[in-house]
Amino acid sequence: MRVGILGSGLMGGKLGTIFARAGHDVVFSYSRSKEKLNRLAREAGKTARAGTPAEAAQDADALLLAVHWSRVDDVLKQAGNLSGKVIVSCSLPMNADDTALVVAHTSSGAEKLAKKVPKARVVSAFGTVPSEVLFGVFAARRKARKPSLVFCGDESKSKKIAAELIHDVGFDPVDAGPLRIARYTEPFTLLIAQLAYEGDEGPELAYRFERFA
Repeated sequence: MRVGILGSGLMGGKLGTIFARAGHDVVFSYSRSKEKLNRLAREAGKTARAGTPAEAAQDADALLLAVHWSRVDDVLKQAGNLSGKVIVSCSLPMNADDTALVVAHTSSGAEKLAKKVPKARVVSAFGTVPSEVLFGVFAARRKARKPSLVFCGDESKSKKIAAELIHDVGFDPVDAGPLRIARYTEPFTLLIAQLAYEGDEGPELAYRFERFA
């Protein structure tokens, strides 16, 4: 597939590199430094290159949205017309100082994104995985038992594409249902981040997912 990376920070940079090494054509975009994009492309290999958000979106089978919530509108504007595009979002709707979700409980960042680009096909994925572990999972992806990764979306074809990308990173993709499930996965992601970065001083975690037929 051709995968456009909208946001080349830790998450976008690592996932884009893994996608390229798995054989996909990758375009890195949206960084303050053009040299950083060129470096990512060099390190990712022959199937990767640097470009603008519009170039990343052009002819893309999937777009990975991996920017801070405050930059979503800007990167979408630069990407141009995204009608019919599959957007795999791992962007949490965080406030400016990253202390709280600005969209939660009755909606989600993924749902808000779908309203911003109503003709695109949005899937929420990867947000529950700290970017630091991605290369380790990728390196061990041939193990008999893979870690699971939950994703959600409203359209079957776009979810199939997201599931393939999840599989290529080394996870067992688990379809959690419609996009509104992101209302529950996004707060869960925030708790996971707090646990990861605050250690013993972080919150206790009690969370349960149930699937109903």
